[in-house]
Formats: sequence, structure tokens, C-alpha cells
Amino acid sequence: MSRHEIRFSGFGGQGIITAGYILGKAASLFDQRHVTLIKSYGPESRGGASSAQVIISDEEIDYPRLTQPKLLVAMSQEAYAKYIGELASGGLLLIDEDLVEPCHPRDDIQVRAVPATRIAESELGRKIVANIVMLGFVAANADVASVEGIREAALSSIPKGTEELNSQALAKGYEYGNQLQSTMHKV
Repeated sequence: MSRHEIRFSGFGGQGIITAGYILGKAASLFDQRHVTLIKSYGPESRGGASSAQVIISDEEIDYPRLTQPKLLVAMSQEAYAKYIGELASGGLLLIDEDLVEPCHPRDDIQVRAVPATRIAESELGRKIVANIVMLGFVAANADVASVEGIREAALSSIPKGTEELNSQALAKGYEYGNQLQSTMHKV
């Protein structure tokens, strides 16, 4: 049985809930898997804590909350500090390298970093697609949903007229992740 427990975390305004929704939609509708999504956010619409719990499984999910997440996506320092302790041993931590500095490194997890916000802002001209850059990075680093499914889910979930921008954002994150993977394998 394949079961993936994933937490996306950051602050309001980064599209954390949207990223979790798109990943879940990709796994469910396009990869034919079972999915649950639980979202959590502070009372502020922007700047407050935000989190999405996603479970993806080949079998029915009988409990919708995370028990031992193997993947943590942290897009803010506060989110990293709050959730790093729940990441299972052997898990994978994906961070936005410009916004998160792992202060208490663990030797029982893997850490991979992408400048998602910088890529979104400087290469694409729109900081708002940093979450989509991160989804591309997730697709390249974690076998939780197909990149094709994520692309289809993203394009069917975003505002009309932004398809090209979001496609480029996903491609940039995926490309960055693949380049990182190839340098890791050469070491």
C-alpha cells in the first residue's frame, strides 16, 4: 500500500491552501488515487499561519489527519519552526531557500531547497506564483503525483488568463528540481 502524508505550510497570501488543493486534485482526478485535504489558517487573510494537510493513498483513507508526514513543504520560517518536529524520520523537507533557514538541522531527514519566491518574482515577474513553482519542485522530488496531473489540476484551478504564467511557474520548479536531482546523483 502506498500512502503519502504531506504538509504544505507557510503564511497567508502564499497560496499554501491552493497548492495543497492542486496536489490533491492531481492525485485524485488525474492519477486515480484516494485523497483527503484539511486546511488550516489563522484569522488574518494575509500574513497569518497557513497549512494544508494532504493524504494521498492507493486505498481508502480511514483517518483524514496526518499521523507521520513524510513530506513537509515549508515556505516560511514560522511554518518550518512549527512543523519540523512532526516530520517522520527518513522524511523529506522542501523549503523556499530565501524564506527558510533550517536552524536545528536533523540528520534523519533529507532537505532540499528551491528559491521559489525568487524564481516567481525575478524570472516570471509575479511573486504570486511561488506556490506553483514549489509544486513543480515537489513533483521533481517526491513521487506523490504525476507532473502531468499537477499541470492539469493547476490549469483547471487557476483564474482564466493566467494559464501561461502558471505553466511556466510549474515548469521552472520542476526543471530546478530535476537539475538538483542530477547534481545530487553525480556526487
